[in-house]
Amino acid sequence: MIKLFKVKEKQRELAENASAGVPIKKQSAGELRLHKDISELNLPKSCAINFPNGKDDLMNFEVTIRPDDGYYLGGKFLFSFNVSPIYPHEAPKVKCKTKVYHPNIDLEGNVCLNILREDWKPVLNINTVIYGLYHLFTEPNYEDPLNHDAAAVLRDNPKLFESNVRRAMAGGYVGQTFFPRCM
Repeated sequence: MIKLFKVKEKQRELAENASAGVPIKKQSAGELRLHKDISELNLPKSCAINFPNGKDDLMNFEVTIRPDDGYYLGGKFLFSFNVSPIYPHEAPKVKCKTKVYHPNIDLEGNVCLNILREDWKPVLNINTVIYGLYHLFTEPNYEDPLNHDAAAVLRDNPKLFESNVRRAMAGGYVGQTFFPRCM
């Protein structure tokens, strides 16, 4: 452990010397852990990560999910991640930026995923969250809904649910709600 601190101190000194004495912003423990998580990502081919503010802002990024199975096959869904400086002791804040007809995602983009709430533990990481989001598209869960109407249709009439998902993803109305095309 002490060796690690010596190595980090040496790296900081080298970086300061390389930047002509301009001090480098000290990273929080959350940033260090997030950097590690991102460097170790092992995403499925149907998922991609993007840093709209550049690589200097690791704490805010986007993930695109293109399900390759299930009701949402062919769709493209964008999620924003906002990571707290006290990560991993607090789960990242995740919002779906794509309006989607889904039992576990409401029309404001809030996501119902247990590991983002009561089941979050510091041993979990960004990779786990992305796989959890991907799983919501391959296996939507009507038992713990945010969109109660979509959950009831999935539970009571899976064929109608599939039709509603297709209509929403193609860009159309489901009930009184319009969904922009996301295919």
